[in-house]
Formats: sequence, structure tokens, C-alpha cells
Amino acid sequence: MLRTRLCDLLDITVPIVVAPFGPWDETRLAVAACRAGALGSLGTALRGPAELRAQWERVREQTDRPFAVNHTGRPFDPEAFAATLDFAPAPISFHMGIPADLVARAHDAGIRWIQSVGDVPAAEAALAAGADVLVAQGTEAGGNAGWVSSLVLVPAVVDVAGTVPVVAAGGIADGRGLAAALVLGAQGVSLGTRFLATPEMAVDQEWKDRVVAAAATDAVKVPHAERVMPPFTLPQVGQPYAPRALRTELVSRLERAPETVDPARVGHEVRARVLAGGGHDLLPFAGQSVQLVHDVVPAGELISRLVAEAEALRAAQQAVVPAAGSRGRRYSVPGDLE
Repeated sequence: MLRTRLCDLLDITVPIVVAPFGPWDETRLAVAACRAGALGSLGTALRGPAELRAQWERVREQTDRPFAVNHTGRPFDPEAFAATLDFAPAPISFHMGIPADLVARAHDAGIRWIQSVGDVPAAEAALAAGADVLVAQGTEAGGNAGWVSSLVLVPAVVDVAGTVPVVAAGGIADGRGLAAALVLGAQGVSLGTRFLATPEMAVDQEWKDRVVAAAATDAVKVPHAERVMPPFTLPQVGQPYAPRALRTELVSRLERAPETVDPARVGHEVRARVLAGGGHDLLPFAGQSVQLVHDVVPAGELISRLVAEAEALRAAQQAVVPAAGSRGRRYSVPGDLE
């Protein structure tokens, strides 16, 4: 059975977290993920408390399973955070900033804290702040991510995390990635790009089609993103995160001629289109795992596929594998899977 300490801590049945998608509406996706035993997520960016409460209530009406509400430091909205504390989701997830005071407020309300980190100093700061779960997010990830690859970052964060569960993120799109993360010492995985290509995710079909068709090299870091994206309003630890997206005319202009991009006009356009459910023609966030996405599949079916693939790989790894100079030596796989 593919169950880890993360499952026990968050009251989920499979060690999979569906990443938050900022301001895009993912209520249907969150419900489907929760019903399949994973942890669904809802972003809060750019939306006010009343609209957010309506989203949360829609999810709660359709499932009694836990889901995460995500906040970020780009920008941080105190009113939305206060509304989240009142609603009291099982966990709050946080990205781009490690606010110890907010961690304490969440704990006072009986809410667990899931903290994304992009390097070891950030992981150490999150542990000092009292984070209950660390998401080690590699630079392969879509949206806002750091600069260290998952293969290096995940075991490095595991080494300092102690008993705090680590979730691997960035570059994971199938059961092989889940199995590999567990071997590296993670207690679960967080997938974003892969869940873009589901019917439940409320983004334009063109975006999903681009994810399926794209190669890893099509998902690029967006330079000078500060000209069109909200500012950081909380202190950052280490090198500031930068978004990764599929290339568009806007992305190319930001790369080659950023001075031609008017922050006020284009920033307003990005915000308006995103809030309307679009924006895929401007900043279609996606990670390098697009290389591994080959179909649009319902979230529940996808989660079952991920688990089945990882379980099959784990069984194969635990089989007797003869090595040069050995006779039937059995190799064990790290982790505390049940």
C-alpha cells in the first residue's frame, strides 16, 4: 500500500498533493482530487474574501475530505488570510516567503502549515518557523519556482528536515516520478503541470493542448516578470523565485526587449484575463514535466494511474536484482511506506 507519514499527518489516503494554481478556479479539480484520496488545493491570489469563501464552501459541500488553501508573498493579502483562518481548512500552504508570525497564527487556529522551499537555507528557516510539511520545489516546476533541480534539492531538504515530512515538486508527471521521490526520502509529491491537463481544471482548452504537445525546452523561465506580475510583499529567502511558462509573444518580449513592455498596461491586461479564466496567450505557466504529459485525463483516473505505476515500480525494485559479483543480493528501498 502506497501510504506514508504524510498521509497520516494530512488525513489523505495517497501521498499526492495537487498544487495550487494561484487565481485560476480549480474547485472542480480540488473536489475530484480529494475524492480520489489526494490533497486538493485552492489558490487565493487576486481574489477577495467573499469570492474565496464561496469557492471554499463549494468544495466543502461536495467533499468532506481535507484540502489546502494557498497563500503567497506575491503579494500577501492580509484580509484573505484572515478569512482563511476563520474558515479553518485542515492545512494552509504557503509560497514565496516564510512568515513565522503567520505560521503561529495558523497553529493557534489548529491549522497545519505546508511551506514551499527552493533551497536548504529556506528549508531551515521554514523548520525554525514551525512548518509541519516542507515542499521541496525544484526549478523544473511551472509557475513561481527557484533555481535548484529537484534531484539535488529533495534529498538535501530531506537531510535537514528530520521528522518533518518532505514533499517533492518539480519535474514530476507520472508514477516514475512519484516512486523516485520516495526513494529520495520524500513522503509524497506535489504535481501542478500534470493536473493542468485534466478536464476538471478550469483553464482554456488551448492551454491544456499546449501542455500535451510541448517539449521540456518549451517551458522557459520568464525574465523580467516583475514588469507584469504582482510584486513580492514579504521578505524572500535566497534568490527570488521566477516563473516558468510556455513561450508566448509576451514572454519573448520580456526576454529580448523588456523596456517595450509597459508594466501598467500589460500588467492590468494579464490580471484581467487571468481573473476571467484566461491568460494562456500571455503567461501559460507550465513546468518542464510537459515532456511527460501525453493526454488529458480525469483527475481521479490520473491519481489512480500515478499510484499504480509507483506501486509496480516499488515492487520491481524490491525484487532480487543480481549485481556484478553478487549472488541474489536483495536491495532495499528507503522510506517508511506501509
